[in-house]
Amino acid sequence: MIERQSPAAGAEPVAGTGPVACVGEAMAAFLPDRPGPLEHVETFRHAIGGAEANVARGLAALGVPAAWVGRVGADGFGRRIVAELAASSVDTSGVVTDPDRPTGLFVKEAGPDGSVLHYYRDGSAGSALSPEMMDVRVLRDAPLVHLSGITPALSEGAHKLVAELLQRRVPGRLTSFDLNHRPALWPPGTDAAATLVPLLDAADIVLLGADEAERVLGTGDPERLRALLPGPDVIVVKDDKHRATAVTRDALATEVALRVEVVEPVGAGDAFAAGFLAGTLRGLDPRGRLRLGHLAAAGALVVHGDHGPPPPPDRIAALLAASPAEWAATTITRGIG
Repeated sequence: MIERQSPAAGAEPVAGTGPVACVGEAMAAFLPDRPGPLEHVETFRHAIGGAEANVARGLAALGVPAAWVGRVGADGFGRRIVAELAASSVDTSGVVTDPDRPTGLFVKEAGPDGSVLHYYRDGSAGSALSPEMMDVRVLRDAPLVHLSGITPALSEGAHKLVAELLQRRVPGRLTSFDLNHRPALWPPGTDAAATLVPLLDAADIVLLGADEAERVLGTGDPERLRALLPGPDVIVVKDDKHRATAVTRDALATEVALRVEVVEPVGAGDAFAAGFLAGTLRGLDPRGRLRLGHLAAAGALVVHGDHGPPPPPDRIAALLAASPAEWAATTITRGIG
């Protein structure tokens, strides 16, 4: 069990001491140029992926200083990950290059019923994450540390790192945890919930999808999840493309999702997390945080790949201030039109 030492009631995140630290594995990604079985695809586009790196990019795109903390191999894939994140204004000073392990990768297979991701990450540099990373400067200085349920599934050392980050609390610093349940990462017969529930309950902010919560925790109902996880200050439940609900200790706020002309759904959950966390650090009320999450997610939904720019700042400001009717009538199109 993780003994959670929460910041004092009413404490604000430490401001200006460093970027938000997003901890996890980033990978090389190969995206097909056409739908169909992999054996029929002749050309792939090289990109990068990884939930925590996506959140870091999303935060940076919203003007929130962010860092990605992780490990890459001493190879071209690792160098590309670091270069692309740096080009997106993400702090990469907390990245460790592993001379002995390769950078993980995944290949996307696009079909008529959606995409399937094929992972090649066993023995990767990212799987060697461990509590040794605790001394990385950006982790010491971060006003918020973002984690996900992907990392503890990678290895025992990665699990220990996540648990220690949640246990070793810094006054005024927040922790967020996105469930991000990936069944393929857990060995057959493993009770993922036994590992994930203590981690979720130790975080200040928990984000999860109603469908994955039902699968892992037995319920996707926001109020039942609040009873199941009494530790977090806020639990955010995303109901696919319909709505998102934020449940604090004494209140509940719900905001419907925007209508979006979806190009590809991959990356929307990470973008939502970035928007919600950005709103949290900016001091928005729960409804404003949910709206900023929806707006960031819309930016990812209207592009190919894991990351897309959010709407322009003036459009964001207008929609954050919009009436419920104006918000519900808004459609986000390709090109954020």
